Amino acid sequence: MIQIKGLVKRYGSVVAVNGLTLDIGQGEVFGLLGPNGAGKTTTIKVLCCLSRPEEGMCLVAGFDVIKDALWVKKLIGVVPQENNLDRELTCEENLKIYAMLHRVSDRSKKIHEALEAVGLLEKKDELVTRLSGGLQRRLLIARAMLPNPKVLFLDEPSVGLDPQARRQLWELIRNIRWEGRTVIITTHYIEEAEALCDRVGIMSRGKLIALGTPATLKEQVGRYVVEEHKDNGKVIYHMFISREEANQYVKDCTCSVTIRESNLEDVYIQITGEKIEP
Repeated sequence: MIQIKGLVKRYGSVVAVNGLTLDIGQGEVFGLLGPNGAGKTTTIKVLCCLSRPEEGMCLVAGFDVIKDALWVKKLIGVVPQENNLDRELTCEENLKIYAMLHRVSDRSKKIHEALEAVGLLEKKDELVTRLSGGLQRRLLIARAMLPNPKVLFLDEPSVGLDPQARRQLWELIRNIRWEGRTVIITTHYIEEAEALCDRVGIMSRGKLIALGTPATLKEQVGRYVVEEHKDNGKVIYHMFISREEANQYVKDCTCSVTIRESNLEDVYIQITGEKIEP
């Protein structure tokens, strides 16, 4: 569904994306993981025809993002990181304007279906400014779904949401996935990537440094982590392939220790030596 080969994007002297090559299949939920500045959002902007690359090739369903930009835009839906809803309009009014701009046919029916799909049908006449952050994110997804896109881009979809709203949003994304759409998520939330994504690409300083399923990536660096809590408050992390190896190691430890399963943040730190921060 998506093919990226040798993508390079610069902002002046800053190389935001540096030779990215990546294939994403139809119906896949794919996560781009990394800190702010890693190149995730820039990659999405190029794929959405919002930014022009200096080098490389990007195809969406076989259409080139430069030569066939109009066709690409007809195939995609975008949920931006920034909330750009018109806060002084109702939910339904926001969708009507978007549907008109995108020439969506049978608008009334599709707006009804979109609001129902995200659980906002009863709030269709509510002003956006009166909605919680979680409900506004749902409305952004409903808006992106109106043209019936084959590919849905979600840029930091749960940023700023409380845990309950975040879990509700995840369930909505899972439902979208079962419709057979390709979903690309950029996030720095480790739990979000592990909960939603079939595969994950970890980016750092514009480069793809790891690629695979969450389980495979964790197996590569170790499924278990031993945390050594030193008297000075410092914590030292050790990665182990098996629980038995971890248990064997802690037998000789003289300080307080914790054994836990590894996560994608452990993978990232192990590979780069850096910590994922918002």
